[in-house]
Amino acid sequence: MLLTDCHTHTEISPDSQAALSAMCRRAQELHLQAYAVTDHIELCRWYSQGYYQTMPRNEEDFFDYAARWERSVQQNLLARDLLAGKMQLINGIELGEPNADFGLAQSLYQDKRLDFVIASLHELPDQLDFYFLDYQKENPDALLEDYFSILLEISRKNCFDVLGHVTYPLRYIAGEAGIKINMQKYTDMLAECFRNVIHQHKGIELNTSGYRQKYGRPFPDEDLLKLYRDLGGKILTLGSDAHQPADLGGGIAQGQELARSCGFDQICYFLHHEPHFIKL
Repeated sequence: MLLTDCHTHTEISPDSQAALSAMCRRAQELHLQAYAVTDHIELCRWYSQGYYQTMPRNEEDFFDYAARWERSVQQNLLARDLLAGKMQLINGIELGEPNADFGLAQSLYQDKRLDFVIASLHELPDQLDFYFLDYQKENPDALLEDYFSILLEISRKNCFDVLGHVTYPLRYIAGEAGIKINMQKYTDMLAECFRNVIHQHKGIELNTSGYRQKYGRPFPDEDLLKLYRDLGGKILTLGSDAHQPADLGGGIAQGQELARSCGFDQICYFLHHEPHFIKL
């Protein structure tokens, strides 16, 4: 039985064409106990293109996420009211690059209309999203050093409920480019990151999108999930990162089994930034 899916996207996200109505129908078909809509809100492009006095770097370089934010919040509130008594819909966002403006990130987190914030890091300052990088021309270890350093900085801030797909670059470095990475180099930074999260009574996400991608594993994988648990981590959400109805719930069953094997006896979803636990 699939319990929750706490990371999904609709057409408000630039990389999705899915109507929220279609995603909700699929969530109901799966009999999810809780379903979170978490469209992309990238803080490094919160304002209009004119504000940044720059040109898009590629066809997916979108600006004015402030407008997307308001559309997302309003859409989710309407859907939650329509589905009241039928399904628990969670009004969430995936807050990309909160390090671009921690003050703004804090302000958005405190919006009382919001239930849930995933903090994610998709790109480094002055870099394209990891999706677009040419790893034959990049130094993967240097990129990962910078990535985990910024993730560590984010983990110290009170602007999120869970850290999303904490090993996101591996989707492209290891999965798509096939470059082997020694993750032991970054274990100390990730351990400190997890300690910060635990100290603030926040959590991490087990992102199951990797199961359906070339990478073949979730983000994070078993070793890091066990590390989080061994350090005392208890708050864990599961998310498919679905951008279309067909992927909603994808890998969640495997994620539930992995969480159980790593010592978790419950997972959670968030309402008004408070974790609600479900037994595995």
